[in-house]
Amino acid sequence: MPAAVLIGALLNPKNPNFETQLRDVQGAARAMGQIELLNASSSNEIEAAFATLVTRRAGAISVGSDPFFFAQVNQLIELAARHSIPAIYEWREFVAAGGLLSYGVSLAGAYREAGIYVGRILKGEKPADLPVLQPTKFELVINMKTAKALGIDVPVSMQLLADEVIE
Repeated sequence: MPAAVLIGALLNPKNPNFETQLRDVQGAARAMGQIELLNASSSNEIEAAFATLVTRRAGAISVGSDPFFFAQVNQLIELAARHSIPAIYEWREFVAAGGLLSYGVSLAGAYREAGIYVGRILKGEKPADLPVLQPTKFELVINMKTAKALGIDVPVSMQLLADEVIE
């Protein structure tokens, strides 16, 4: 959304990582320009956040990584569609449910690594001896049906970079 002047960032202030996420958003604001920080930890607050985006004429929204938002996937996608606000999410599951775009850690990859760790522990390795792992697989997923509904032309070059393009 290169023409977007204002981008919303939806975060949950009750998330234990809120301060880190807030610093990341503030850093992005310094680099990109105008970002509207929106806090929500309830369904009603999500509704209010989207109302604010509409009033402020935001060009897009980035939904923060949070289990609460994952549980509200249908509400978030429905509000983004109703208000024609392009949204990016962290998990591909949002895009599979009708969201526009996601970029983030592969949950399947993370669960696979967790299973490998459990297997190692069950075979006798001490948890304290196992290294701490960081995610290594990140996925870009694009929903072309949603892009079309929003009137967004996704460049072919971006589609080629995507790990998955949902038609």
